[in-house]
Amino acid sequence: MAIKKQQALYKLAQKRQLTRWDGYSCVADLHGGAYECDHVSPYTKSASNVDAEVMLVLQDWASSEYFERHDGVISDLIELGYDFSVDTNINLKRLLKTHLNLDLQDTYATNLMPFIKQGGMSASIPMKVLVNAAIEFALPQVKIVQPKIVICFGLQTFNAMRRACSEQKVNNIDDAINSHFLYESSTVFCHAHPGRLGQNNRNRGGVDRVSIDWKKMRVVLE
Repeated sequence: MAIKKQQALYKLAQKRQLTRWDGYSCVADLHGGAYECDHVSPYTKSASNVDAEVMLVLQDWASSEYFERHDGVISDLIELGYDFSVDTNINLKRLLKTHLNLDLQDTYATNLMPFIKQGGMSASIPMKVLVNAAIEFALPQVKIVQPKIVICFGLQTFNAMRRACSEQKVNNIDDAINSHFLYESSTVFCHAHPGRLGQNNRNRGGVDRVSIDWKKMRVVLE
């Protein structure tokens, strides 16, 4: 079964490699293809368990300004597929270990948007583009891996997945966290973005809502 999943995922990665979207760069365009890989997202290099019960979906992998700030290739991205020093990745690994007793490598992780946006890491991506990315790349990965749960980080990511599944969008992160839905055999959840801003906003007023959110989700795995 694992081999069949890997073959299907490789075909999806090949589709991404051959696809061009106006206004967005491809992984192969960066530093002469140094970051190119046989995954839909380079992030999967460190989280490629095709039989994982938990699948992680972050919004997008990187932006043009992120690479412009660095001279030469970024070794972490080549080896790991993500920047080891970024708060988003530090917090994500901590949350997984604390609440699910999982390491990143125990999961299957990807990015909803498999192409490189222009501007900074906080630059927005139109919902239409995110929904198309969900239809073309993210949902097919869910269908192949068949995890018990899919964790979408951030409201935009979750709403894109919902709309791609013909579900109505939700208006805020509070509603999103309580609006999980089924796709195939997987339960799709929303959590606050693991970056510092996302975590602080969710825990505003000194209430540790993030831990409460993860505990609610954990029962599906038990």
